[in-house]
Amino acid sequence: MQLKGKRVIAIGEREGVPGPSLKALAESAGAEVVFAVTQCFV
Repeated sequence: MQLKGKRVIAIGEREGVPGPSLKALAESAGAEVVFAVTQCFV
């Protein structure tokens, strides 16, 4: 997927995929990550 020129908000989940992993994935696809966080949804 090409995300070049797009801005991304990466919201990860503690028991699933964490925010920093989503951030790295989006950046590798060319996106600008403006916010990344890992939350705990209980």
